Amino acid sequence: MHTFRRAGSPERWLPSSLMSRPDVSLLDGLGTTRAIRRYTPDPIPDTDLAEILWYAARAPSGTNRQPFRFITLRREDDEAALARGLLARAFRQSWELKRADLDSGGPPAEGSPRARMQATMQHYVDHLDEVPVIVLVGLERYRSANPYEGASVYPACQNLLLAARALGYGGTLTGWHHAVEAELRQLLDLPEHVALSACITLGVPAGHHGPLRRRSLSQLVHDGRWDRPATWLGERGE
Repeated sequence: MHTFRRAGSPERWLPSSLMSRPDVSLLDGLGTTRAIRRYTPDPIPDTDLAEILWYAARAPSGTNRQPFRFITLRREDDEAALARGLLARAFRQSWELKRADLDSGGPPAEGSPRARMQATMQHYVDHLDEVPVIVLVGLERYRSANPYEGASVYPACQNLLLAARALGYGGTLTGWHHAVEAELRQLLDLPEHVALSACITLGVPAGHHGPLRRRSLSQLVHDGRWDRPATWLGERGE
């Protein structure tokens, strides 16, 4: 039976950076959780990792088949070293291609949002080897691949990120494992019917969550038909 532990209750095995973590309500978590790409050296204790994955596994799925599977690659686990090295190579290659595309019209202006984003991304891939935990999220297929199968795996990914946020951690969901997927599958002995749907990095944020920069809701909501404004959004539409 799972025992719920309040996120704000300090435990003697927690790293010092998490000893005073505040409680995070569900709505606060939904409104502030962002992609975290800079981490402190602190590990994620096994107890916390187990709790994060417990909440991830509570996610809904089609006909409750629960086809999501989690492959944990922990920094301290020698068994995971080769796979983590493969992923580090894939992330750096993928970012190099992405950065070249972004800079095709010229480099970003110094201090601009794009320059800050690119610096964060460069730090992320340069230090991927040091990330405390990398989670590969698999989908155990029970029928042919189809465009809708992500509906049964990505809710678990979001649950995982929200649980990490509540416990004082942060993460980023990526698809950059695809660059080395063939090698990765062989190395991890993945069965053919298991798809690799996501790769999530986890650690103690070197920065913090929120506030978020997002489009206004009025730009995203169409009422009744396309391009009809949702005038009832009120202040939430701003």
